[in-house]
Amino acid sequence: MPRDTAPVSVIMPAYNAEATVARALASIARQTLVPAEVIVVDDGSSDATAETARAMQERMGGAKLIVVTQENKGAGAARNRAIAAATQPYLAFLDADDEWLGEKLERSMQVMQDGDYLLVAHDYLDATPDGDVHIDCRRRFEENPDPYVTLYLKGYIPSISVVTKRDAVVAAGGFDETLRNAQDFDLWLKLLADPGTRFTLFGEALARYHHVDGSIMSHTDRRIACCREIAVRYMPALRTRGASTFSNLWHRLAIIYGEAARAQPARTSNFALSALVAFVTLTCRAIAPPSDATLAPRQSGHTAAVWLGAAWIFGILGMYLMQFRDMAGPILQIFGL
Repeated sequence: MPRDTAPVSVIMPAYNAEATVARALASIARQTLVPAEVIVVDDGSSDATAETARAMQERMGGAKLIVVTQENKGAGAARNRAIAAATQPYLAFLDADDEWLGEKLERSMQVMQDGDYLLVAHDYLDATPDGDVHIDCRRRFEENPDPYVTLYLKGYIPSISVVTKRDAVVAAGGFDETLRNAQDFDLWLKLLADPGTRFTLFGEALARYHHVDGSIMSHTDRRIACCREIAVRYMPALRTRGASTFSNLWHRLAIIYGEAARAQPARTSNFALSALVAFVTLTCRAIAPPSDATLAPRQSGHTAAVWLGAAWIFGILGMYLMQFRDMAGPILQIFGL
């Protein structure tokens, strides 16, 4: 007897995932509610990722499996290629080195339909050498009366947990392929920027994240650059919601560089100096008025004064931070790092 299927297209980018893609696909096939289709985009792999994925065709539990190959363009481009091929009204996301637990899709669709949300997500398990660790994303969702503000600060939506509407993703332009990292974080902020948009994150760990070589944390500098760009990009969304723009920008920068320092402790001093520069330059960039040849001299002078004032304040702050850098740990704890 045919199993019930959900009107969902699963989007799976894959790069040199020969060793893990079958596990990821098998976790989809084991769902209590299987998706209508799974689209794997092999992003220029040099191994047998595509062949290994195609070999799973008869083991997908009723889900249609589509495997596409392209030259290497990055995860964002691979996901966009899969979204363009998707035929279902809902999208779910799973990377080729991770896996879903059995009730993931059924529970996600229940929550989606019960609350008429644009996007739903959930907790996940972090597969560590000492065993699975439950990552409590729901706690982040509940930290602030406006969960969008906490999303901006801490990026608590794991992509492998997301189910959302395809039309909304297409209307938003999909993943920004100019971002080498954090394209998923950018898309969730873009989809949910309107204060009237409904989304939720429920506290069930229904996916497992595996650490592999070449993960995002191995590209620390590139990730910092992308996250800085995103931080400035969504300041207007914070303003629309009545949230403080600059304090949230500075808080976000502290988190970005704190995460980098944890990933590469030997470079902590360099990250501290880079954070100081980012505080100044991004603040100046955010307050700079649009280029206008008719700008009054008084307005131009006011802007220059603000720039100089910001540089002076952050310069003094940087001197103190370097002098008392041993206090950085407790300070970062205040920010929840």
